[in-house]
Amino acid sequence: MIEAVVEIARALADPLRVRLLAALRRRELRASQLVAFAGQPPSTVSSHLAALRAAGLITARRDGRWIHYRLAAAPSRQAAAALRWVFGALRGDPQVRRDRRRIRRVRARPPQHTARVYRRA
Repeated sequence: MIEAVVEIARALADPLRVRLLAALRRRELRASQLVAFAGQPPSTVSSHLAALRAAGLITARRDGRWIHYRLAAAPSRQAAAALRWVFGALRGDPQVRRDRRRIRRVRARPPQHTARVYRRA
């Protein structure tokens, strides 16, 4: 149990990871959309997503050539408590509001556009 808490704490110790969690709060997003949202190279975003997955905060599924990420549907008790805390602490945060607008713009783009951004990064 202590190991799970430490893994979650490590996953939450990076601002981009917290922003990625907030971006996934409302809906599932493709890896390419998360790369476009983060403005970071795919390898960087991938390593952040791997840390969130290892902590049990998010899950991934493959659909053809796309990988979709979402919050864990049945997180451990520790992960569920951490998610409640994070989302409560972020309520009203101006960065989260800006990120929501950015996610809306990214989601409005066709999959081919975000895939091109993903390949170029």
